[in-house]
Amino acid sequence: MSAEAVYVKKIALVSVLSALGVVMAPFLWFPFLTTKAFPGQHMINALTGVLLGPLWAAIAALFIGIIRNVLGIGTVYAFPGGIPGGIVVGIAYWLLKRFRKTGKTALVAAFCEPIGTVFIGATLALYLVAPWIGDVRLLSQLKEGPLIALLTLWSGWALSSVSGSILGFVILLALNQVKISRETLFGEE
Repeated sequence: MSAEAVYVKKIALVSVLSALGVVMAPFLWFPFLTTKAFPGQHMINALTGVLLGPLWAAIAALFIGIIRNVLGIGTVYAFPGGIPGGIVVGIAYWLLKRFRKTGKTALVAAFCEPIGTVFIGATLALYLVAPWIGDVRLLSQLKEGPLIALLTLWSGWALSSVSGSILGFVILLALNQVKISRETLFGEE
């Protein structure tokens, strides 16, 4: 398969997965403090990170975040809440494939999504985004105690991230059963 054909297939898959993320958004979110947690984003992160890689996962999360914000079903927290998770899944998949050499084992990369979303994304949201946008509610939590504020945000985002990564893992297992993987889609080793 030519490089151009692979590139077009990846763009098409990112488009479809981004559209799926946007379509699910009105039905699968829940409020948490001043954020709108969306497990569907984390499911999409697991799928794109494994099937496409970290850069494409970040692009899909960016598209979903932008469209959710434009439609009023997202907040600025969609960006630190979505992008790092997809990147971490993509990197974890690459590392697992490099060292394990089997497709099924590498699917556990989907469970690395909360590392990016919870520990990286929520921390960035609390210490960079909340002060930048003047989020009074999160900043008041921060004034009560930085560790308590961080643990509170981590716990809420973990509910969304862990459930989404489990959904993503289940879908990846089903795709694996019907022989759909990064290798079969794009001829990658």
